[in-house]
Amino acid sequence: MLRSLKGVLPPTKLERDLALQSVLSAFATGSFITGTAVFFTQIVGLTGSQIGLGLSAAALVSLALSIPLGRLSDRVGAKRLWIISAALESLLYLAWPLASGFASFVVLLAVLASVETAGRSARNVYRIEVFPRETRVAAMAYQRAARNVGYTLGAGAAGVALGIGTREAIIAIPLVTAALLVVNAVMVSFLPVLERRVEVTTGPDLHISPGAFKNLGFVALGVCNGVLASNQVLLNVVVPLWLVERTDAPQALIAWLFGTNTVLAVLLQVRASRGADSVDGSLRAVRRSGLAFVLSCAILSVTHETAGWVSIVLIWAGHITITGAELWNSASDWGFTAQLSDPRRLGDYQGVWGLGYHVEPIVFPALYTYLAFTWGTPGWAVIAAIGVAAAIASHPAARAAERYLARHGDIAPASLAPRPVQEPT
Repeated sequence: MLRSLKGVLPPTKLERDLALQSVLSAFATGSFITGTAVFFTQIVGLTGSQIGLGLSAAALVSLALSIPLGRLSDRVGAKRLWIISAALESLLYLAWPLASGFASFVVLLAVLASVETAGRSARNVYRIEVFPRETRVAAMAYQRAARNVGYTLGAGAAGVALGIGTREAIIAIPLVTAALLVVNAVMVSFLPVLERRVEVTTGPDLHISPGAFKNLGFVALGVCNGVLASNQVLLNVVVPLWLVERTDAPQALIAWLFGTNTVLAVLLQVRASRGADSVDGSLRAVRRSGLAFVLSCAILSVTHETAGWVSIVLIWAGHITITGAELWNSASDWGFTAQLSDPRRLGDYQGVWGLGYHVEPIVFPALYTYLAFTWGTPGWAVIAAIGVAAAIASHPAARAAERYLARHGDIAPASLAPRPVQEPT
């Protein structure tokens, strides 16, 4: 049975445990994300503009706290912080039915975003620490594929509640999310306990190396990664709006586009991540991501002039190429953070790396929608140029980050010793 599932399931028990945890946590948050528009308008009593303003405020808070929350992993331990964050998340979701009005919405959302930032940083640090260099990127790819399965299940569960449509059914959505996150925290608590062991030649102090923010190459690379990650803005914001307002394609196509993206992410993420376990391999993934980004913009830019099945096929092709950009961008992300982070400051480096991701939802939704809808085809060309510039700039930035670690760390990320014994079946 296991032989027949080779290539579909992760090869080791630890990888399978983390994949299962990924399914569960994504199931929890995916159910709430699917129902947010209805919950915030009907239960909390907000307008669309208030929701948008609150989301922006929460993103700004997460941006400001990204580095200190990342450093928290280095102080208290990645697994411990991950468990605490998961438990706090469940409590915060329990509080959503009590929220009423804009002020409580903003406060609760900002606190939740901060806890999620801390948990994400801790989870990423744990994944870097727990896997040896040769299996690290592949393991992360399996977990991301698993998260897409979880998001799909969560969307289906929320869809049932929204289909029932009663106030009680809608309020049940965050309560179910909270219950699943409690189970998630328990699952994380059973993962192997790690003790960071790093051979340091510059002194006995684990924090003798300079802070991550002083590694300007790594900072620049994080920004470039955040720009390339704006493929999510194209996927989730620009293309659906473009389809509705600028093409004659049926609106029902949007659901098929998202379904295609999820299926491809589940089936192809591991394959797309092959070879990204080195800096050279990650840069190769960056080039592929940039190329897919440009192809997507080129295809979509002409769909406002096409009709019928031509529009449908081109929009679908454009969405598939964006998915390719997403998969290769994720692969390069894991490779860079695993290979170019100082093992003595993994949390600090995760916090700096997260700056690019926090800037993306603040800047690019407004920028890309303005360029596409105001400038048309030239606007799509500018969007493509932004992706190309980020892909090109990633190369000198990655090399600068390598040189910085060589000068100040006298240590290679590979010196993080493998900790848990991983069974082959």
